[in-house]
This record gives sequence, structure tokens and C-alpha cells, in this order.
Amino acid sequence: MTSAQTFGPVGKLAAAPVIELRGLSKTFRGVTGPVRAIDGLDLTVTAGEVVAFLGPNGAGKSTTIDMVLALQRPDAGDVRILGGSPGDAIAAGRVSAVLQSGGLLPEVSVADTVRMVAALHSRPRPVREVLVRAGIDAIADRPVGKCSGGEQQRLRFALALLPDPDLLVLDEPTTGMDVEGRRRFWDALRADARHGRTILFATHYLDEADAYADRIVLIREGRVVADGSAAEVKNLAAGRTVSATLPGADQVRLSAIAGVDRVEQRGDRILVHGNDSDAVARYLLTATPAVDLEVSGHNLEDAFLALTGDH
Repeated sequence: MTSAQTFGPVGKLAAAPVIELRGLSKTFRGVTGPVRAIDGLDLTVTAGEVVAFLGPNGAGKSTTIDMVLALQRPDAGDVRILGGSPGDAIAAGRVSAVLQSGGLLPEVSVADTVRMVAALHSRPRPVREVLVRAGIDAIADRPVGKCSGGEQQRLRFALALLPDPDLLVLDEPTTGMDVEGRRRFWDALRADARHGRTILFATHYLDEADAYADRIVLIREGRVVADGSAAEVKNLAAGRTVSATLPGADQVRLSAIAGVDRVEQRGDRILVHGNDSDAVARYLLTATPAVDLEVSGHNLEDAFLALTGDH
């Protein structure tokens, strides 16, 4: 796919852009020659939006995030953050990031880590406040090295909240968190977004993107291929899935039905993916002993695979 399938902006349409990426390109020197990581990428994000930035490994997500955070410069194109350069926005404390790893001292306690980083900011939020917001006030005295991976991620979140940023950029923010921790984390972020904070996050948990993002941006080979709400992006993956309990189904016969793309047998359940669910359902109900038949639309994972896969 060579161009993005784009819908109208989501959220506060009249707000000034928080992120403006125009014609970004970035090439790295690879073992076998130049590798184009970003290829003319355009993206605009406005205040208060929660945007999921998704793509397969090597699609250019991390490189784009690095340019938003002034960790890399594009070979071509323009990056504007809150109306100015990324470096100026970060220096002013208007941008914070939660990354996957690094930056923590294992011997220092959770609270002392926050206090040390708070001392680097001119007007930080209170230490107690950010500990509570991140859900780690109960482990404030615990050495960082004794914290689980999920607790360390929440500590990074607390550090990112210290300058009270306008833009929060998150790269795989809930890695290592349990289900309850993930839910509390996203509840806190959604509350912040309602008060105007803008959130851009990359994740491999597609259920998080589906549940919590106002907007999904899919990229492939350094280009945006879809941009819209979760429902709009899911609708780009045409077709439906018909499933039923049918041990030992005749997959060859099912595959021969007009419009069928793929047939899967999962234990006693048969799953038939295609564009004519009525024809599949009619066959299963009249020509087989199938029971417990269900018809469902595609989910975000289906759309992700359809829009970013090699086919």
C-alpha cells in the first residue's frame, strides 16, 4: 500500500497541533547498503488526543519517536513540537517520555529516585503526588533493584510526570505490568488526556490500542498506511469470520465456497474467514452438523495484519 487511508482528525479539531511531522525521511547505513527507515512520513496530533502509533518490527516507529524526542534528526522533512523545535519543547519541560529500559539506579529507593530527578526541574510536581499517580506510593521505600519490571515501568511513568508535560511519549509503556497494573496505568493516562495532555504511545498490545486510544496510526516501511479511530481502521480489513463447533470439518470444501479467504481448525472449532459470511453460514447450517455458529467482524489484529503485512 503506497498511501495512507486517512479519516478526519479525532478529538479537538480546532486545537493547535502538538506534533507536526512533515515529509520525514531517514536512511541508515546497513550491512548490504542503505536502509530507508522513514519514507516521507506525515503526521499531525492535536491537544488532548491519545494516539496509538503501531506497526510491525522495523516499520519505523522507534525512529519516528526518536525524532519527536530530539534523539535523532531527519535527513529530510520537518519536526515541530508544540509550535517549535523538539529540543526547545523538551528543555522547557513540555515533553516527557516513558521508554522501555534504562535510566534507573538499582540501589536507590523509589522515592529517592523521584526526588533526585525532581531536583533537575525548575517547578516539578510534588514527589508524593507523582508516586500516587503512578500507583507506586506503597513501594516508595523499596530499592529499585527489588522492584518488578512492571513496577519499574510505573516508576519511569512517575518520573515523566514530574515536569507536568503537555506531551507524553510512551514506548511499550506497560511491558512487565500485570492486568490490574495496566488498567490503572491507562485509567490515569485517560484522566490526564481529559485535562488536555497529549499522549502518543507505541505498543505491541493491540487490545490496549483498541481500548484506550482515540486514534490509531498504522505505519509500514516508514509510511503511514492508515489513520483513524479503532473502528475506522478495523473496517479497512474487509470481511467477516464465521466460527462453529464442527470437529473434523471438510476444510477443502469450505475453502471452495466463493469469497472464502482462509479456513482454520482450532480443536473442535472451525473458523472461516471471507467476504460472504451468509454463504458460509448457509453451508454450515444446511450441509454439516455444525452447532454454536457465530459471525463476527474483524478485530484490530486482523486490520493490523492486513494493512502492514507483506501481502
